[in-house]
Amino acid sequence: MDKNKIETGFSSDAKQEPRRVVFVTKKTSAKVVGDPGPRLMTYPHLLVREAIAFELIVIAMVLVALFWNAPLEQLANPLLTPNPAKAPWYFLGLQELLHFFPPFVAGILIPTLVVIALVVIPYFNVNVDGGPIWARRPAQNLRFVLITVLVLLGFLAVFDAWTIFAPTAVVAGILVYSYTGREADSGWKKALGSKTVSWWVMTWFIAVSVCLTVVGTFFRGPGWSWIWPWRANAG
Repeated sequence: MDKNKIETGFSSDAKQEPRRVVFVTKKTSAKVVGDPGPRLMTYPHLLVREAIAFELIVIAMVLVALFWNAPLEQLANPLLTPNPAKAPWYFLGLQELLHFFPPFVAGILIPTLVVIALVVIPYFNVNVDGGPIWARRPAQNLRFVLITVLVLLGFLAVFDAWTIFAPTAVVAGILVYSYTGREADSGWKKALGSKTVSWWVMTWFIAVSVCLTVVGTFFRGPGWSWIWPWRANAG
């Protein structure tokens, strides 16, 4: 009995034809052909480096603890509430949002929408090719960006959310300016013009988060009012 001769093709497009058919007979097995590249064992190559990094971090933390005291306050007094009562630094962004928006919006709606977006976005084919934002239909994309930015800035201005308004305006200005670098040959304008939509969204998110945390940590005083850090203890 003659053996079945089956030829495989390697020119299929995963985006247009995301299907693969593999025929495996009794006497054959699936085999991945290709250069696996250089490989290292987990031990000792990885674990030894991790152990060295861990020891260096411990030594650095011990040295810091010897020369600088921890910024601890006095024992908690249930009869005396500090003003302002600040959350840990990783929650100061939400506490800053509570200063501008109602509790339901800042404490429930916005965090829920962020979590839902992180869960849902990977299931949509958003910018699958990873191409620059100005690669296709740049004029139409520029109009969409301008409309979105103006609506968002107007919404923030209505609520006087200036600590969100400022980083949003800065990132939006850089984004609009990158439109001029879409045809540049080299340089930083070319680098800006080649960024994807996801890069700009993530940059805006990080900028807003950092700004909210920094303002909540250093620029908020009694009653969550605005203070300058270098004048907070001025008598």
